[in-house]
Amino acid sequence: MRWLQEYPFVLSANLHGGSLVANYPYDDSPTGQDGVYTASPDDRLFVALAYSYARAHTNMWKTGRRCGLSSNGDSFLNGITNGASWYHLAGGMQDWQYVHTNCMEITIEMGCFKFPFNNMLSKLWDDR
Repeated sequence: MRWLQEYPFVLSANLHGGSLVANYPYDDSPTGQDGVYTASPDDRLFVALAYSYARAHTNMWKTGRRCGLSSNGDSFLNGITNGASWYHLAGGMQDWQYVHTNCMEITIEMGCFKFPFNNMLSKLWDDR
């Protein structure tokens, strides 16, 4: 963390597995509850960044169910979501980066498997 404050980035993405969506700040919400859209002061820019990534991805931008059974899988309009609107997370990396270093960071959920097998990694990377 100290290194990030000493050498701040302007733009960053952290890569996760477990869904297929571009997630932007804030992940934390004032109420501590899931499903509460929590806009940052740069919300419009974050939406544009997330949408740009999702639209360039092979499948992320398509609206509809993602991972899981069709009745309970994640569904995201245009393949993007505000973090807190999806689920509340206090102390997440993208919020910390934005608040403490002014870095515009989004989280890319690259695929449905939280821990993909080695033979899946090339396709996940190529889909971006």
